Amino acid sequence: MPDSIHRSINNLQAYWMPFTANRQFKEAPRMLVGAKGMYYTTDEGKKVLDGCAGMWCVNAGHGREQITEAIRFQAGQMDYATAFQMSHPLAFELSSRLANQLPSTLDHVFLANSGSEAVDTALKIALAYHRARGEGNRTRFIGRERGYHGVGFGGTAVGGIVNNRKQFGNMLGGVDHLPHTHNLEKNSFSHGQPLWGNELANSLENLVALHDASTIAAVIVEPMAGSTGVLIPPVGYLDRLREICTKHGILLIFDEVITGFGRTGASFGAERFNVQPDLMTMAKGLTNGAVPMSAVGINNLIYDALMEGPPEIIELFHGYTYSGHPLACAAALAALEIYENERLFDRCAELEPYWEDAVHSLRDRKNVIDIRNIGLVAGIELLPRDGAPATRGYDCFIQCFKEGLLLRQTGDTVALAPPLIIEKEEIDRTVEILGNVINSLD
Repeated sequence: MPDSIHRSINNLQAYWMPFTANRQFKEAPRMLVGAKGMYYTTDEGKKVLDGCAGMWCVNAGHGREQITEAIRFQAGQMDYATAFQMSHPLAFELSSRLANQLPSTLDHVFLANSGSEAVDTALKIALAYHRARGEGNRTRFIGRERGYHGVGFGGTAVGGIVNNRKQFGNMLGGVDHLPHTHNLEKNSFSHGQPLWGNELANSLENLVALHDASTIAAVIVEPMAGSTGVLIPPVGYLDRLREICTKHGILLIFDEVITGFGRTGASFGAERFNVQPDLMTMAKGLTNGAVPMSAVGINNLIYDALMEGPPEIIELFHGYTYSGHPLACAAALAALEIYENERLFDRCAELEPYWEDAVHSLRDRKNVIDIRNIGLVAGIELLPRDGAPATRGYDCFIQCFKEGLLLRQTGDTVALAPPLIIEKEEIDRTVEILGNVINSLD
């Protein structure tokens, strides 16, 4: 059936789309029907440059045959295996491979299926760890304003994006939030990490004083906050969080769903910023977006604390039907092989200066009030329209798509995070399209 027919025969009302203004979208749908390398193809046959790696996840580019073949072979070999009291070799192979790549203290891996599941898993492991040590009163979590940790009950509660929470009320008690680090007056147009703001981490000491350290289980932050508009950590900020958490026996969780697998020019944000978390969540780039999968990296102290007691007793009453799914494991192993063989993380670091210069060339475009960058990520913040916040950012997103560029939009910030295979000519094209669109907006 020709792709052009799909739109006319499909019942667009049947699908309730996530994080989408459904009625608006279905009046003028945007359909993608193909993807290869750096480009999507629309149902009208138009090529669109992927400026956001799908949704921060297609780090090796689209349509990688090695991943496709790995999935195809595994589907023919064994399509599914239960993860409860049984397993299969690929789950152990992948976990070992990940453990070797993670920061040195994270030697154990729990497999799940999405970033949201990974976050809720990490939160539950933190609670179980403290209870196993006789500190079951440590039940409070500290998130951060403008933080995004998925859409599970736990992740939504510790997240700090107001619109993601207000529709559902108080989803999880015992949560507080650090202030975010975004400050246009102090940090606008920083290249890489801003120099001001590490003292904001001291707010954690205030929360410890307010709630008492003996009640706090963990602090969870993204090394770089992506979905809320690309907020880069100030120099020394994450180090200070680590110091305070260690001082008070609080676990530090890094949500690396976006920053993992090369996005910042290193394997993980923990490596880029040289800070060791106790737990780390991963997803997105783990399989290059080909099959849903996520993971939690866990340090030895946490794992060992839960391995006490009779060996026949289940140590953690938690898991998912699709944990360690064979097809996802095959896709992840193939993706990791591509990342290594093509040195994509190093390539990101090598391209970073060119990328930085290119995106900051937009500084003088109309209504641009800030540009933030690290690795192959950039956030371009636009001046909100009077009385109509987020509309200029949305219009920029729509117009860029019409001009052949897909990007992400959060409020009046547009985000770029292309596949790590991007060439300099495509960086130039990305910035050219975006710059022209910004200048065209009222």
